[in-house]
Amino acid sequence: MAKARPILKRRKAVESIHKITRTMQLIATARYQGTYRRVVGARPFTEGILGLTGQLAADAEIEHPLLRTNTESKHSVLIILTSNRGLCGGYNGAVLRSAMPHIREREQAGDTIDLHVSGKKGIGYFRFLRRPMGTTHTVFDDKPRFAEVEPIAQAMIDAYERRHVDSVYITYTRFESVSRQVPETIRLLPMEPPRAAAGDKTQRVHLFEFSPPAPELLGRLLQQAVKVRLFQCFIDAAVSEQMARMAAMKAATDAAATMIKSLTQQYNRARQSQITLELLDIVGGADALK
Repeated sequence: MAKARPILKRRKAVESIHKITRTMQLIATARYQGTYRRVVGARPFTEGILGLTGQLAADAEIEHPLLRTNTESKHSVLIILTSNRGLCGGYNGAVLRSAMPHIREREQAGDTIDLHVSGKKGIGYFRFLRRPMGTTHTVFDDKPRFAEVEPIAQAMIDAYERRHVDSVYITYTRFESVSRQVPETIRLLPMEPPRAAAGDKTQRVHLFEFSPPAPELLGRLLQQAVKVRLFQCFIDAAVSEQMARMAAMKAATDAAATMIKSLTQQYNRARQSQITLELLDIVGGADALK
Protein backbone atom coordinates (compact mmCIF):
# COMPACT_ATOMS: atom_id res chain seq x y z
CA MET A 1 0.00 0.00 0.00
CA ALA A 2 1.23 3.52 -0.79
CA LYS A 3 2.54 5.64 2.05
CA ALA A 4 0.40 8.38 3.50
CA ARG A 5 2.69 11.33 2.76
CA PRO A 6 2.84 10.93 -1.06
CA ILE A 7 -0.94 10.50 -1.15
CA LEU A 8 -1.35 13.68 0.91
CA LYS A 9 0.89 15.64 -1.49
CA ARG A 10 -1.08 14.37 -4.46
CA ARG A 11 -4.38 15.31 -2.84
CA LYS A 12 -3.14 18.86 -2.20
CA ALA A 13 -2.15 19.14 -5.88
CA VAL A 14 -5.59 17.94 -7.01
CA GLU A 15 -7.26 20.36 -4.59
CA SER A 16 -5.32 23.23 -6.22
CA ILE A 17 -6.45 22.06 -9.66
CA HIS A 18 -10.02 21.84 -8.37
CA LYS A 19 -9.91 25.48 -7.25
CA ILE A 20 -8.52 26.60 -10.62
CA THR A 21 -11.08 24.71 -12.73
CA ARG A 22 -13.91 25.88 -10.48
CA THR A 23 -12.82 29.50 -10.91
CA MET A 24 -12.53 29.07 -14.68
CA GLN A 25 -16.01 27.54 -14.76
CA LEU A 26 -17.45 30.58 -12.99
CA ILE A 27 -15.63 32.96 -15.36
CA ALA A 28 -16.90 31.03 -18.39
CA THR A 29 -20.43 31.13 -16.98
CA ALA A 30 -20.30 34.92 -16.56
CA ARG A 31 -18.93 35.37 -20.09
CA TYR A 32 -21.52 32.99 -21.49
CA GLN A 33 -24.35 35.03 -20.01
CA GLY A 34 -23.01 38.19 -21.66
CA THR A 35 -22.53 36.59 -25.07
CA TYR A 36 -25.91 34.87 -24.86
CA ARG A 37 -27.65 38.22 -24.39
CA ARG A 38 -25.86 39.54 -27.49
CA VAL A 39 -26.98 36.55 -29.58
CA VAL A 40 -30.57 36.86 -28.43
CA GLY A 41 -30.51 40.61 -29.06
CA ALA A 42 -28.99 40.34 -32.56
CA ARG A 43 -31.16 37.55 -33.93
CA PRO A 44 -34.38 39.58 -34.38
CA PHE A 45 -32.45 42.17 -36.40
CA THR A 46 -30.82 39.49 -38.57
CA GLU A 47 -34.16 37.79 -39.17
CA GLY A 48 -35.77 41.17 -39.88
CA ILE A 49 -33.19 42.07 -42.55
CA LEU A 50 -33.56 38.69 -44.24
CA GLY A 51 -37.35 38.86 -43.99
CA LEU A 52 -37.41 42.33 -45.51
CA THR A 53 -35.29 41.25 -48.47
CA GLY A 54 -37.70 38.38 -49.03
CA GLN A 55 -40.67 40.72 -48.87
CA LEU A 56 -39.08 43.14 -51.33
CA ALA A 57 -38.28 40.32 -53.76
CA ALA A 58 -41.82 38.99 -53.75
CA ASP A 59 -43.04 41.45 -56.43
CA ALA A 60 -39.85 41.98 -58.41
CA GLU A 61 -37.43 39.79 -60.28
CA ILE A 62 -34.11 41.40 -59.50
CA GLU A 63 -30.61 40.84 -60.78
CA HIS A 64 -27.71 41.67 -58.49
CA PRO A 65 -23.98 40.73 -58.45
CA LEU A 66 -24.40 39.02 -55.07
CA LEU A 67 -27.14 36.76 -56.45
CA ARG A 68 -25.40 35.64 -59.61
CA THR A 69 -23.25 32.50 -59.82
CA ASN A 70 -19.57 33.07 -60.63
CA THR A 71 -17.63 30.32 -62.41
CA GLU A 72 -14.67 32.10 -63.96
CA SER A 73 -11.99 32.35 -61.28
CA LYS A 74 -12.02 28.80 -59.87
CA HIS A 75 -11.28 30.32 -56.47
CA SER A 76 -13.33 29.58 -53.37
CA VAL A 77 -13.05 31.30 -49.97
CA LEU A 78 -13.57 29.50 -46.67
CA ILE A 79 -13.78 31.54 -43.44
CA ILE A 80 -13.12 29.39 -40.35
CA LEU A 81 -14.02 30.59 -36.85
CA THR A 82 -12.06 28.99 -33.98
CA SER A 83 -11.03 30.20 -30.52
CA ASN A 84 -7.94 32.03 -29.32
CA ARG A 85 -7.80 30.01 -26.09
CA GLY A 86 -8.05 26.36 -25.24
CA LEU A 87 -9.68 24.48 -22.36
CA CYS A 88 -13.00 24.38 -24.21
CA GLY A 89 -13.32 20.64 -24.79
CA GLY A 90 -13.83 19.52 -28.37
CA TYR A 91 -15.04 22.91 -29.63
CA ASN A 92 -12.14 23.65 -31.98
CA GLY A 93 -11.76 20.04 -33.07
CA ALA A 94 -15.41 19.90 -34.13
CA VAL A 95 -15.07 23.10 -36.19
CA LEU A 96 -11.93 21.88 -37.95
CA ARG A 97 -13.45 18.45 -38.63
CA SER A 98 -16.37 20.24 -40.27
CA ALA A 99 -14.05 22.40 -42.40
CA MET A 100 -11.73 19.71 -43.76
CA PRO A 101 -14.37 17.73 -45.77
CA HIS A 102 -15.46 20.97 -47.43
CA ILE A 103 -11.84 21.83 -48.31
CA ARG A 104 -11.30 18.41 -49.87
CA GLU A 105 -14.60 18.64 -51.75
CA ARG A 106 -13.73 22.01 -53.30
CA GLU A 107 -10.23 20.85 -54.20
CA GLN A 108 -11.61 17.74 -55.89
CA ALA A 109 -13.90 20.04 -57.88
CA GLY A 110 -10.81 21.86 -59.16
CA ASP A 111 -11.12 25.00 -57.04
CA THR A 112 -8.31 26.79 -55.25
CA ILE A 113 -9.23 27.30 -51.60
CA ASP A 114 -8.36 30.61 -49.93
CA LEU A 115 -8.47 30.10 -46.16
CA HIS A 116 -9.31 33.00 -43.87
CA VAL A 117 -8.92 31.80 -40.29
CA SER A 118 -10.02 33.50 -37.07
CA GLY A 119 -8.58 32.20 -33.79
CA LYS A 120 -5.13 31.06 -32.70
CA LYS A 121 -6.19 27.40 -32.51
CA GLY A 122 -7.25 27.26 -36.15
CA ILE A 123 -4.19 29.24 -37.26
CA GLY A 124 -1.89 26.83 -35.43
CA TYR A 125 -3.68 23.83 -36.93
CA PHE A 126 -3.27 24.97 -40.54
CA ARG A 127 0.32 26.03 -39.92
CA PHE A 128 0.98 22.51 -38.69
CA LEU A 129 -0.58 21.15 -41.89
CA ARG A 130 1.57 23.65 -43.87
CA ARG A 131 -1.50 25.04 -45.60
CA PRO A 132 -1.23 28.68 -46.76
CA MET A 133 -3.77 31.10 -45.33
CA GLY A 134 -5.04 34.27 -46.93
CA THR A 135 -5.71 36.30 -43.78
CA THR A 136 -5.62 35.48 -40.08
CA HIS A 137 -7.46 37.18 -37.23
CA THR A 138 -6.76 36.98 -33.50
CA VAL A 139 -8.65 40.10 -32.34
CA PHE A 140 -12.02 38.41 -31.87
CA ASP A 141 -12.75 37.19 -28.37
CA ASP A 142 -16.01 36.66 -26.51
CA LYS A 143 -17.44 40.03 -27.66
CA PRO A 144 -16.92 40.49 -31.41
CA ARG A 145 -18.11 43.88 -32.63
CA PHE A 146 -19.91 44.62 -35.87
CA ALA A 147 -17.29 47.28 -36.71
CA GLU A 148 -14.62 44.55 -36.60
CA VAL A 149 -16.58 42.05 -38.72
CA GLU A 150 -17.84 44.52 -41.34
CA PRO A 151 -14.44 44.99 -43.11
CA ILE A 152 -14.14 41.21 -43.56
CA ALA A 153 -17.63 41.02 -45.07
CA GLN A 154 -16.98 44.02 -47.30
CA ALA A 155 -13.75 42.47 -48.61
CA MET A 156 -15.65 39.29 -49.49
CA ILE A 157 -18.42 41.29 -51.18
CA ASP A 158 -15.95 43.30 -53.25
CA ALA A 159 -14.02 40.18 -54.32
CA TYR A 160 -17.25 38.44 -55.33
CA GLU A 161 -18.66 41.40 -57.24
CA ARG A 162 -15.38 41.67 -59.19
CA ARG A 163 -15.55 37.93 -59.96
CA HIS A 164 -12.26 37.27 -58.16
CA VAL A 165 -13.90 34.39 -56.27
CA ASP A 166 -16.66 31.98 -57.20
CA SER A 167 -18.03 31.32 -53.73
CA VAL A 168 -17.60 32.26 -50.08
CA TYR A 169 -18.30 29.79 -47.28
CA ILE A 170 -17.99 30.00 -43.52
CA THR A 171 -17.39 27.23 -40.98
CA TYR A 172 -18.51 28.04 -37.44
CA THR A 173 -20.52 26.64 -34.55
CA ARG A 174 -24.20 27.54 -34.68
CA PHE A 175 -25.75 28.12 -31.27
CA GLU A 176 -29.19 26.54 -31.02
CA SER A 177 -29.64 26.16 -27.26
CA VAL A 178 -27.70 25.62 -24.04
CA SER A 179 -27.58 21.90 -24.75
CA ARG A 180 -27.01 22.02 -28.51
CA GLN A 181 -24.30 23.74 -30.56
CA VAL A 182 -23.77 22.50 -34.11
CA PRO A 183 -20.58 22.98 -36.16
CA GLU A 184 -21.52 23.59 -39.77
CA THR A 185 -20.33 25.06 -43.07
CA ILE A 186 -22.75 27.43 -44.81
CA ARG A 187 -22.57 29.42 -48.03
CA LEU A 188 -22.33 33.16 -47.61
CA LEU A 189 -21.96 34.07 -51.31
CA PRO A 190 -23.60 33.80 -53.75
CA MET A 191 -26.70 34.53 -51.75
CA GLU A 192 -29.80 32.49 -52.23
CA PRO A 193 -32.36 34.61 -54.10
CA PRO A 194 -34.64 35.91 -51.32
CA ARG A 195 -38.22 34.75 -51.43
CA ALA A 196 -41.17 35.73 -49.32
CA ALA A 197 -42.87 33.04 -47.32
CA ALA A 198 -45.87 31.27 -48.83
CA GLY A 199 -49.01 33.34 -48.47
CA ASP A 200 -47.13 36.53 -47.55
CA LYS A 201 -47.19 38.00 -51.07
CA THR A 202 -50.76 39.21 -50.88
CA GLN A 203 -50.93 39.74 -47.14
CA ARG A 204 -47.69 41.57 -46.34
CA VAL A 205 -45.99 43.05 -49.40
CA HIS A 206 -48.54 45.82 -49.90
CA LEU A 207 -48.42 47.02 -46.29
CA PHE A 208 -45.52 49.37 -47.13
CA GLU A 209 -44.57 51.89 -49.74
CA PHE A 210 -40.86 51.75 -50.46
CA SER A 211 -38.64 54.68 -51.38
CA PRO A 212 -36.41 54.23 -53.30
CA PRO A 213 -38.24 51.58 -55.39
CA ALA A 214 -38.12 47.97 -54.22
CA PRO A 215 -35.44 46.75 -56.72
CA GLU A 216 -33.05 49.58 -55.78
CA LEU A 217 -33.69 49.19 -52.07
CA LEU A 218 -33.20 45.44 -52.29
CA GLY A 219 -29.85 45.97 -53.98
CA ARG A 220 -28.73 48.05 -51.01
CA LEU A 221 -30.09 45.64 -48.44
CA LEU A 222 -28.34 42.59 -49.90
CA GLN A 223 -24.91 43.87 -48.88
CA GLN A 224 -26.19 44.67 -45.41
CA ALA A 225 -27.73 41.19 -45.18
CA VAL A 226 -24.36 39.58 -45.95
CA LYS A 227 -22.64 41.66 -43.27
CA VAL A 228 -25.30 40.98 -40.65
CA ARG A 229 -25.30 37.26 -41.41
CA LEU A 230 -21.51 37.07 -41.03
CA PHE A 231 -21.71 38.99 -37.76
CA GLN A 232 -24.37 36.56 -36.52
CA CYS A 233 -21.95 33.70 -37.25
CA PHE A 234 -19.25 35.40 -35.19
CA ILE A 235 -21.43 35.95 -32.14
CA ASP A 236 -22.90 32.43 -32.46
CA ALA A 237 -19.34 31.09 -32.41
CA ALA A 238 -18.48 33.24 -29.38
CA VAL A 239 -21.39 32.02 -27.26
CA SER A 240 -20.79 28.41 -28.35
CA GLU A 241 -17.15 28.69 -27.30
CA GLN A 242 -18.08 29.94 -23.82
CA MET A 243 -20.69 27.21 -23.50
CA ALA A 244 -18.12 24.57 -24.45
CA ARG A 245 -15.57 25.99 -22.00
CA MET A 246 -18.15 26.12 -19.22
CA ALA A 247 -19.06 22.46 -19.82
CA ALA A 248 -15.39 21.39 -20.03
CA MET A 249 -14.47 23.16 -16.80
CA LYS A 250 -17.49 21.72 -15.00
CA ALA A 251 -16.45 18.22 -16.09
CA ALA A 252 -12.87 18.88 -14.92
CA THR A 253 -14.12 20.24 -11.60
CA ASP A 254 -16.34 17.21 -11.01
CA ALA A 255 -13.50 14.84 -11.94
CA ALA A 256 -11.16 16.63 -9.52
CA ALA A 257 -13.76 16.41 -6.73
CA THR A 258 -14.12 12.66 -7.36
CA MET A 259 -10.34 12.23 -7.30
CA ILE A 260 -10.06 14.18 -4.05
CA LYS A 261 -12.62 11.87 -2.45
CA SER A 262 -10.76 8.78 -3.68
CA LEU A 263 -7.39 10.09 -2.49
CA THR A 264 -8.86 10.94 0.91
CA GLN A 265 -10.02 7.35 1.28
CA GLN A 266 -6.60 6.04 0.21
CA TYR A 267 -4.90 8.40 2.65
CA ASN A 268 -7.13 7.25 5.53
CA ARG A 269 -6.40 3.60 4.77
CA ALA A 270 -2.66 4.23 4.47
CA ARG A 271 -2.60 6.23 7.70
CA GLN A 272 -4.59 3.52 9.50
CA SER A 273 -2.12 0.89 8.27
CA GLN A 274 0.83 2.94 9.52
CA ILE A 275 -0.79 3.38 12.92
CA THR A 276 -1.47 -0.37 13.13
CA LEU A 277 2.17 -1.18 12.27
CA GLU A 278 3.41 1.30 14.85
CA LEU A 279 1.20 -0.28 17.52
CA LEU A 280 2.46 -3.74 16.57
CA ASP A 281 6.04 -2.50 16.89
CA ILE A 282 5.31 -1.10 20.34
CA VAL A 283 3.62 -4.28 21.50
CA GLY A 284 6.44 -6.41 20.05
CA GLY A 285 9.06 -4.27 21.84
CA ALA A 286 7.19 -4.51 25.13
CA ASP A 287 7.00 -8.31 24.84
CA ALA A 288 10.71 -8.48 24.13
CA LEU A 289 11.51 -6.64 27.37
CA LYS A 290 9.61 -9.14 29.51
